Amino acid sequence: MATILSVASGKGGVGKSMVVSNLGLLLSRKGKKVILVDLDIGGANLHILFGMFHPHSTLTDFLTNRTKTLEEAAHPINTISHLKLIPGTGETLITSNLQHAKKKRLIRHLQKLDADIVLVDVGAGTSYHTLDFFLLADYYLSVATPDPTSVLDLYRFIKLAAIRKVLTAFLARDPVSETLLNQDFHSVSDVLESVGRTSESGMAVAQEALKDFKPALILNRMTPKARINTLQLQQLLKQYVGTTLAVVGNIPEDTQVHDSILKYLPVVDFAPKSPSAQAFHQLSENIFSLISQPRERNREEMIEEPRKLRA
Repeated sequence: MATILSVASGKGGVGKSMVVSNLGLLLSRKGKKVILVDLDIGGANLHILFGMFHPHSTLTDFLTNRTKTLEEAAHPINTISHLKLIPGTGETLITSNLQHAKKKRLIRHLQKLDADIVLVDVGAGTSYHTLDFFLLADYYLSVATPDPTSVLDLYRFIKLAAIRKVLTAFLARDPVSETLLNQDFHSVSDVLESVGRTSESGMAVAQEALKDFKPALILNRMTPKARINTLQLQQLLKQYVGTTLAVVGNIPEDTQVHDSILKYLPVVDFAPKSPSAQAFHQLSENIFSLISQPRERNREEMIEEPRKLRA
């Protein structure tokens, strides 16, 4: 069974897809079969970063049943035998309004991909699709820049992901689930208090769901003068989400990254001695060490479509 890593951000434009392309390439060079999956529904661009402008098959073909398996939409990246890419969807009605049944089928097939590592590029924002694609993974990665709005949006995203994770711990017809779906929550503690009032045994289920929810942070476009108050962010998450946020990588501001994108190449290939490329090598080492540790897997099934969560 593949190890799945999801990569998300609270807002667009922070370099998430660039991080995925470089990290995926380096992990594949460690001898691992790696599949990149672009789940940025309606805004997919990961294939462009590899110079793949018109892929003959995409995620849309799977969602519309033109292909029976996701593997049929997996494209080898040039001559890199261990790295493949499943391009994302275009702006079509079926993808912008993805049915719950199709989403569940997609997640089941993602978890069955023939690979050592599946790296999922999740879209920005806090829609149910985005949260569920983020939570399908074994490990959660988040990307932010020193921009204060990026940090704030990331906090909101992780908070809502944690709440969604608690909700998915209960079956659709469970009395606790029915109670939760009729409420809005602003913190995980609100959820736990509601569960406790409804069911004593439900509290243990909710706490178990959050036990392994420990997203890791990748900081992008860092400069010597950049200041990102990760300590404050960690304190907020601990207070309102009940989880910690470890920094696993710092990618410096580097003009070579911009140049590499224009050449449709990961910066680790375009400028292997650049500061950003060296930072990506360190990031890949950190991630490889993280996923090499033994860990009990606990992937949840999604509950039926609940009401919208409020930030």
